[in-house]
Amino acid sequence: MLKTRAWLALAASMGLAGCAADRPEPAQAAAAAAPPTRGESVYLGWRVFQDKCAPCHGSAATGNGNAPDLTVRVRTLGPREFADLVLLRYEWASPPSTPSPSSPEREAYIDDLLLRRKGALTMPAWQDEPRVTAHLLDVYAYLSARADGTQGPGRPPRP
Repeated sequence: MLKTRAWLALAASMGLAGCAADRPEPAQAAAAAAPPTRGESVYLGWRVFQDKCAPCHGSAATGNGNAPDLTVRVRTLGPREFADLVLLRYEWASPPSTPSPSSPEREAYIDDLLLRRKGALTMPAWQDEPRVTAHLLDVYAYLSARADGTQGPGRPPRP
């Protein structure tokens, strides 16, 4: 009976030791939960930007005929304003005179905009794109680095 208890105690202590070995040290856990460094964030933002934004804004974020130069625009935006514009805002390029509100012409005009028969939808909203929403602050970090000159037009160094 004493031998059985000794074996059970030994097995239990080995089992607990195995569980303790699987837990990360507090410093490792904190490092895993820490936000990315600025260099990591700029690199991740560059990758998402190249995939989702560069087709319209150009690979260097300096704009083209379809979209503005973001290196100029982001200088005046904080992260919250940037998130609002990227995730939620649609902006139509409309002619200077639009039909008066609450008129059948106005309703037809809006239908034409939505069906892309008139005007231009110049900035899609990205709130349903998981890669953009997950890395929105990284895209902001990349564009901020481009705007303040700490990141050139090419690929950032991989951290």
